[in-house]
Amino acid sequence: MRTKLMNRNRLASLIAAAAMTIAVPAAALAQAACGNNGNGFDQWLAGFKQQAIAQGVSARTVAAALNGITYAPDIVGTDRGQKVFGQSFFQFSDRMVANYRIQQGRALIQKNQALFDHIEQQYGVPGAVLVAFWGLETDFGAFMGDKPSLRSIASLAWDCRRADVFRTQLMSALKIIDRGDLTPQTMRGPWAGELGQFQFLPDHYWNYGVDFDGDGRVDLIRSTPDALASAANYIKALGWRRGQPWLEEVRVPSNLPWEQTDLATKLPRSQWARFGVTRANGAPLPADSLPASVLLPMGRLGPAFLAYPNFDVFTEWNNSLTYATSAAYLATRVDGAPAYNRGQGKAIPVLSQAQVVELQRLLNARGHHVGRVDGIAGAATRQAVRVEQQRLGLPADSYPTPELLAALKAGR
Repeated sequence: MRTKLMNRNRLASLIAAAAMTIAVPAAALAQAACGNNGNGFDQWLAGFKQQAIAQGVSARTVAAALNGITYAPDIVGTDRGQKVFGQSFFQFSDRMVANYRIQQGRALIQKNQALFDHIEQQYGVPGAVLVAFWGLETDFGAFMGDKPSLRSIASLAWDCRRADVFRTQLMSALKIIDRGDLTPQTMRGPWAGELGQFQFLPDHYWNYGVDFDGDGRVDLIRSTPDALASAANYIKALGWRRGQPWLEEVRVPSNLPWEQTDLATKLPRSQWARFGVTRANGAPLPADSLPASVLLPMGRLGPAFLAYPNFDVFTEWNNSLTYATSAAYLATRVDGAPAYNRGQGKAIPVLSQAQVVELQRLLNARGHHVGRVDGIAGAATRQAVRVEQQRLGLPADSYPTPELLAALKAGR
């Protein structure tokens, strides 16, 4: 009885504390839209609590989740210092597409065949694709992160770099708690606030989470059926086409029209066959109309792939081409494909992140718009590289090389 009384008193105090936020003076709501440090964080958070209650989140949940939350400068610093996707495809995939992930992915499908079959029947997403994301995101649920998610998300929601994005995440996190799926204490993950075995942002958790084990909760942390089905539901929503391939290694001829090798260029397989593209073992491609792009993650001297429409789902999941290609390649390996051919036996130059920053600045100076100058050769940078390669009479394979950098530095 004493314990129940203490719990009721605690609940009453939480509701009262949340209700107090409703009475914040109007001046408190005129705080700056965002901040580059902790100054103003508490005032902004008080206003956000009012917004959450106005959107239907219970005062009890708001109090339990946000009372006592403090600004986390270490989280904001980590967000501004990401460098992992500055790695080349070789560097990233060699580390992440490890043999143990391939073997464990296959073993998990075999062990849980009925579950994977049920999910594929319902959502159309094969097990190899699911375990590829599962393995890369959390090593199949082994490493989901242990930072308090609400503190991380709230800090990033106040920081000016991506405030609107993370305010949406914070509101969704409160709704997840209010629905009874997780508690503030169990809502733990990596520094950016992702949750569960597939590292869903709270907004994705809220919108695509599935109670696949039928226990009345969407628990993407502790329920593997919920996590796998939710990932499949999200992948389906991103446009997955049932029964179609996603990535296939191919051989390309030395006289391929390199300017056609871009994810934005989708041609029928029959056209790639006419250009001399074959399957990796030299067999001819089917002369059909299935659209595909030629993907050269290390340029014309490295491995070559056909990226099918389903590959777009991988770039939607993570817009880093390095990550997306590695995830898609891991899925092919789990599905039985051999390791890719690393290229034509020649050393493939790799620009450092500092050199890519220099290249991006030079491209912008020539009138291109590469987005954030961050040393990561994303789609906009690669598109600008291709244009400059064509102008300079270089093979237009979209791959940034020292040769191109030297030409632009020389003012050519």
